[in-house]
Amino acid sequence: MPATDGTNGHSSAADSTRSPPATDPAIYSDHHKRFASLGLPSTPDAWIQRAAQAAAVLAEDAAIREKENKSPFAEISLIKSAGLTKVLGPTKYGGGGQGWDVAYKIIREIAKADGSLGQLIGYHLLWSWTSAVVGTDEQNDRTQKLIIENNYFVGGAVNPRDNDQKIVDEGDHIVFSGFKHFSTGGVVSDLTVLEGVYGDTGKHIFALAPTNQPAIIFSHNWDNIGLRLTESGSVRIDNVRVPWIDALGWDPDTKTPIDTILSIPWSTMLLPTIQLVFSNFYLGIALGALTFASTYTAKTTRSWPYTPHPVATGLEEPYILQRYGSFFAHLRAAEALANVAGDKIATIYNTRSAKRDLTAAERGEVAEWVASVKVVATDTALRVTSGVFEVTGARATAAKVGLDRYWRDVRTHTLHDPVAYKEEELGRFLLKGEVPEPSWYT
Repeated sequence: MPATDGTNGHSSAADSTRSPPATDPAIYSDHHKRFASLGLPSTPDAWIQRAAQAAAVLAEDAAIREKENKSPFAEISLIKSAGLTKVLGPTKYGGGGQGWDVAYKIIREIAKADGSLGQLIGYHLLWSWTSAVVGTDEQNDRTQKLIIENNYFVGGAVNPRDNDQKIVDEGDHIVFSGFKHFSTGGVVSDLTVLEGVYGDTGKHIFALAPTNQPAIIFSHNWDNIGLRLTESGSVRIDNVRVPWIDALGWDPDTKTPIDTILSIPWSTMLLPTIQLVFSNFYLGIALGALTFASTYTAKTTRSWPYTPHPVATGLEEPYILQRYGSFFAHLRAAEALANVAGDKIATIYNTRSAKRDLTAAERGEVAEWVASVKVVATDTALRVTSGVFEVTGARATAAKVGLDRYWRDVRTHTLHDPVAYKEEELGRFLLKGEVPEPSWYT
């Protein structure tokens, strides 16, 4: 896999011939230099502060950027320059060496500014972690070195609702072919995670491949109401060749899965990990909406004069104060729950990675903590992002204000998988003591 210069954000993906418009990384040149001079943060609090610094830059023109709907190469370059793509990486290769508890909070910070970019950094962190879950120790070490030293951004073509990609054996290589309706972040990525079924075995293989190649063909057809900059459109995988040694968790000599890697509960940890990614960018978007609305109310919202007890300004209006207080309380509670679940995911990875000795019961219990967050975050984010209009007023619905993007972002992704099934899972866990069977969504 060829190296690229990750410092300035000009990735291999950016060199492709593309017709859709894209943002130019040069617009953030001063910020690239500033972050480069600072180096990587060294403590959890400093990492979260770094994310907040990047988010402040990204928030400046977020509403305009969303309307223009250009591929966010510039914004991904800024996230790279800030070092956020490296937060989970091994320090020996120049990574941050932080845990998932910190990563989840970084996702939340970026999503406060721009929901699309919150989703993109979240998916990158998940896909860059793939080898730590389904790869051998050697494969994971090699993959982390590649990603961190080159500051690569990772996308994925792994939508399980589509037909599986087909994988055939060609000597020292496997070859992927297929079509995926969704490939979040692929267009702006340097590496793409592929997943498919090998021959007629029914066995799945994950592997990473360079994005910038003729065999990966993006449709550039993502035009949904929300998360418009995530580049989540379809992709055709047309005979992508990957060395057998990069088939994660497979023996390249016998061309069979390694049971001690892929037939244990540990190998299913990507699913609760990404489900908690979802909840954290939902909460980040809702927190961003609350902050945006609060500023708008303070500057613009008028009080209602036709009442027995009129007040001078919107900031003194009792119903406005009550609604904001309710939003604030619910988001605080949801964040606290998300932090508990994030700590549990981080503890598993921090203490069990060496032996991968996670039991099915332990895996199931943490999955139900994650499901709890999903239910609460979905309800709270939808309630806040729609409810802020009630405390900002009719003029806040103007397109130029941009307040609607928060609800559109949350509404779009909360349809990813039905939250009702998470509630059913939790009911079975509570009443019957059943933990969920691992699936593509649990």
